[in-house]
Amino acid sequence: MKVTDTTTLLDVLEQRCQQSSNKPFLIFEDNDKQVTEYSYGEFLDRVERFSGVLAERGIGKGDKVTLHLPNSAEFVVCWFALAKLGAIMVPTNILSTGAEMEYLIGHSESVMLITETEYTEKFKAIRSNLPKLKDILLTRTSDAGEFESVTNLIERFSGDVPNVKVEAEDIAAILYTSGTTSKPKGCLITNANYLYTGQAVAKHMGLTEQDRALVVLPMFHGNGQYYLIMPSLIAGSSVAITERFSASQYGRQVQRLGATIGSLFAAPIRMILAQKYDEAERNNKLRAVIFAQSVTPEELKTFEQRYSTSLYQIYGMTETIAPPLMNPFEGDKDNTSVGKPIGDSNIKLIDEEGNEVPEGEPGEILLEGIPGKTIMKGYFNNPEATNQTLQNGWLHTGDKARKSEDGFYYFVDRQKDMIKRAGENVAASEVENVIMEHPAVYEAIVIGIPDAMHDEALKAFVILKQGQTATEQEVIDYCKSQLAKFKVPSAVEFVEDFPRTSVGKIQKHKLKEIELKKLHE
Repeated sequence: MKVTDTTTLLDVLEQRCQQSSNKPFLIFEDNDKQVTEYSYGEFLDRVERFSGVLAERGIGKGDKVTLHLPNSAEFVVCWFALAKLGAIMVPTNILSTGAEMEYLIGHSESVMLITETEYTEKFKAIRSNLPKLKDILLTRTSDAGEFESVTNLIERFSGDVPNVKVEAEDIAAILYTSGTTSKPKGCLITNANYLYTGQAVAKHMGLTEQDRALVVLPMFHGNGQYYLIMPSLIAGSSVAITERFSASQYGRQVQRLGATIGSLFAAPIRMILAQKYDEAERNNKLRAVIFAQSVTPEELKTFEQRYSTSLYQIYGMTETIAPPLMNPFEGDKDNTSVGKPIGDSNIKLIDEEGNEVPEGEPGEILLEGIPGKTIMKGYFNNPEATNQTLQNGWLHTGDKARKSEDGFYYFVDRQKDMIKRAGENVAASEVENVIMEHPAVYEAIVIGIPDAMHDEALKAFVILKQGQTATEQEVIDYCKSQLAKFKVPSAVEFVEDFPRTSVGKIQKHKLKEIELKKLHE
């Protein structure tokens, strides 16, 4: 695959079609286990026809179009059809409320919304507040009621396919990241960004035309786009997509869809392991699953044994484009770490004064990069946040890690998750990892809460394993046996679950808000 500084998303797709038009590219399984399959050629044809539909409805270069869609084949068709026009995809979380969508559509200046029938009610109440939103289309329906059907429009299209001059540095997407204390920020992602992550990840994982990546996490996040779909397109392999993540179905979906590569987070891994296991699920083609966030050594071992595969922890953000850190696919790996720099990634760790920290000491992760090529171009309509994050050719992640003598990086914590207790910095993740080693504990998180004597106190929230019991004092005593006194939680609260994003990430800021509210009552 020839990729140069001027190559675009559609250039790569067209090259692939010239080489292997009949090869399967996209396989989608919906919630009813109905499968839709497109070859490279069929996918390109659908993309071209839908780009014509969009052009006829006034969508042109630079226009933003919000996708409020679950995982589907149509999601990918929309993404590439917009890219062909030089228009900009704005994918959003289907769980977002009307108020949240009003902000995202308004802030992104979207002129069109593409969604599904079941989500239309939330938009009827806010549409009058969105003067720039001119059009709403519905996917996966032929009877769209007051809105038009994408399926019908594609089938009826008989015009000329648009030919728009698109540049590699043109914005292809705005991916919004959830903020902890402010409104979401829209990361500007270019054609070149998408191709960079595709090349970097495909090379690191050794993807070939025989591979098939399985996307089970929501595609409105960067994970599936960056780490699975783009590398597959670059390598000429195929992609299988499920409508939603199902812990109980995961092993069977891997088998049914012929997956060789996967991507998960820690929470979905734990959810999968909590399911009843069928030994027959070991019989699959899955050779590697990349994952992010802390998983215990026992959980890692169990998952690898159950599914006869290898796990590789990585580190990345929407802003970093490709994951700058991944565990090696060749040679030794260490899944208690987030890996080593991949490709040409240049990383340094700095202290609060901006000085590089000694080996073994924690520091903020900085990634050197070229905005719009190897790292995001910036935040949409947010120069202040852009200037804070991108400084002198370095992307400031806000995450802390330490580097070992053998070159592995170990995630310490979000910079803002460091808890200050009586002058001592406590990494919440360190305490969480200890609590999760308790035999009765399924999952745990730790936050800092205001404390008149010590600045902050540590409070742990704990989910117990099914059928297990433990008391607050037992968990505290367990921590005392493993941790320095200042790292031991002052309180433990047992809960059924934590506030989470759609991909299972724990929203600590929501628990902090609840605790602060309690203090002021």
